[in-house]
Amino acid sequence: MISVDGISLQFGKRRLFENVTISFKPGNCYGLIGANGSGKSTFLKILSGEIEPTSGNVTVSDGDRVSILKQDQFAYDEHAVLMTVIMGHKKLYQIMAEKEAIYAKPDFSDADGLRASELEAQFTEMNGWDAEAEASRFLSDLGVKENLHQLKMKQLESSQKVRVLLAQALFGNPDILLLDEPTNQLDVETALWLEEFLYNFENTAIVVSHDRHFLDQVCTNIADIDFGKIQLYTGNYSFWLESSQLAMRQKQDTNRKVEEKRKELQDFIARFSANASKSRQATSRKKVLEKLTLEDIKPSFRRYPHIVFKAEREAGNDVLEISHLDKTLEGKPMCRELNLHVTKGDKIAFIGRNDLSITTLFQILSGEMTPDSGTCKWGSTISTAYFPKDNKKYFENDLNLIDWLRQYSREREENFIRSFLGRMLFSGEEALKNAKVLSGGEKVRCMFARMMLVGANVLVFDDPTNHLDLESIIALNNGLMKFEGTVLFSSHDHQFVQTVANRIVEVTPRGCIDCMHTTLDEYLANDEIKKRRESLYAEEAVR
Repeated sequence: MISVDGISLQFGKRRLFENVTISFKPGNCYGLIGANGSGKSTFLKILSGEIEPTSGNVTVSDGDRVSILKQDQFAYDEHAVLMTVIMGHKKLYQIMAEKEAIYAKPDFSDADGLRASELEAQFTEMNGWDAEAEASRFLSDLGVKENLHQLKMKQLESSQKVRVLLAQALFGNPDILLLDEPTNQLDVETALWLEEFLYNFENTAIVVSHDRHFLDQVCTNIADIDFGKIQLYTGNYSFWLESSQLAMRQKQDTNRKVEEKRKELQDFIARFSANASKSRQATSRKKVLEKLTLEDIKPSFRRYPHIVFKAEREAGNDVLEISHLDKTLEGKPMCRELNLHVTKGDKIAFIGRNDLSITTLFQILSGEMTPDSGTCKWGSTISTAYFPKDNKKYFENDLNLIDWLRQYSREREENFIRSFLGRMLFSGEEALKNAKVLSGGEKVRCMFARMMLVGANVLVFDDPTNHLDLESIIALNNGLMKFEGTVLFSSHDHQFVQTVANRIVEVTPRGCIDCMHTTLDEYLANDEIKKRRESLYAEEAVR
């Protein structure tokens, strides 16, 4: 178990946490949620000991080992991949290193022999003889092929390093597991593997994630950070969201009797528990939900941006024709003989094991890059709006947000611009912020406002859910579901893809798989598609 007592953290005049007391118990997976900047990652660092709180204490049960997902991809560049994983178990690695140093001595003494004997006993007790096999298994399960295990970390690509660091965190069955955005840069298959691992994890796990599907699959509890406090709730993210919204509606309905509200809440809990028990929710968790009372449910005061895309002109039936498209970057094929016919109303999710392939395709479609061969032809009635993965160039100026957004608007009046920014949660003085100093999430919301002003009938999004908090992801999700035009997009958010896309296109190094009128879950469950996917990835070194 890990707990905090009276934790406060202050940076200058800003108090991030104030007198937080909370315990995280074994057998549970806690989803740590909160708005951007609320301190989710910082709180994990406090738990791991990386950051000292201004006041208060962190207590870890005697003998419990804490493991955290490291974020620095360059920290282990000079170490072998396999050994980097084992280094996740600090004590075991230290024993291995000391053993190796002793046996390498040219003048091996009796004292060395005694120390080596002690180390061997500890090594055996910690299942050290199985360490390399276990580390290798984790790497393979996470998509790092065996031929890479003995390479140095600096020889790996960024996406591979992320997987190695994740394997490092999971290695050795830690008692307390701290994971900050563990699904970042993971393909769908690997993310599903991680879901299964955490669902069966019997110790304590605390997870920060913006992936709602992931939180729903793995979490037994939600820890909500709001106004410097952390409140624990039973159930997964969807239960917290729906129950808090129900509580808000009930609070606003002052005319209803308490008994009526209690009955409505009990009916909601019963429905949710029944649905949960039919999926992956354990029976024990179902029983906990059923014990909840009206007083346990708290309203949410979270703010949601207003994201609505409307096309100024209706598109014709022919939207986009891609013929024999080829593109290679640094000797690696991004697109090979890609053929695709996009029609009106298509909402296509582009997936694949290499994000760069999809980014390259979108850059070609937007005119930022030219193909090596082949053509991309937009229909005569088509207007497009593009959301790039890297938006840095759009904010390299000293404009405030009003003047920044005015660049993309035919309506120049300040009141109009302010109303638009208000929809994106930039109200009052916030609208006068300098564009250069915006956070990642704020920049993304500005880019959405820019796209909304364009009035395009085709929207192209390259991983738009990155940098966003859950409220903004939900708002975007709902906005694209309601949009009547065509959408081409990529995202690592499972629920986002599942609910928006009506067509799945997987881009592989040896061609693409195009499945119309299907959802992501249907696509992943299709055995014929599985066989075809494996054949197309057969020559890849890394998944």
